Amino acid sequence: MFDQIFGLPAHPLIVHAAVVLSALAAPVAVFAARESGEALRDRLFQGNVPAPVAEHESLAGPLMVLTAGLAVAAVLLVRFTRPRAAGPAASPAVVAVSAVAVVFALAVGYYVVRLGHSGATAVWGR
Repeated sequence: MFDQIFGLPAHPLIVHAAVVLSALAAPVAVFAARESGEALRDRLFQGNVPAPVAEHESLAGPLMVLTAGLAVAAVLLVRFTRPRAAGPAASPAVVAVSAVAVVFALAVGYYVVRLGHSGATAVWGR
C-alpha cells in the first residue's frame, strides 16, 4: 500500500504532504511517510540497511510524537481562543498553550529539516 504510487516510490511523494499539511493532517501524513519509507527500505535493501538510511529512519519516531503534540496544541488553542461574550482573550491557559505550541512547532521544524537532510544524504551520499 505504501510502496508505490503510479509506479513511483511513494515515500518522496508522501514526504512532501507531511511537510506542507496543516497541524491536524500532518500526523497522518507523517505516519504515511514513515510507512512508505519502511516499504521503500524493505524493497531496496531487504534487511541489509545502510547506516545513513538507518539514521534517517531513526528520526521518524520523534517526528511522529512531536507532530501529534503540535496537533493537540493547535486543537487546544482553537478551543481556548473561541470568541466569548466576556473574559480576556489572553488567559493564562492561552499563554501556556501558545508557548507549548511554539516549542512543538520549533521542534517539528528542526526534525523536518534534519529528516530531509538525512534522507538526501542517504540517497545522494553528501
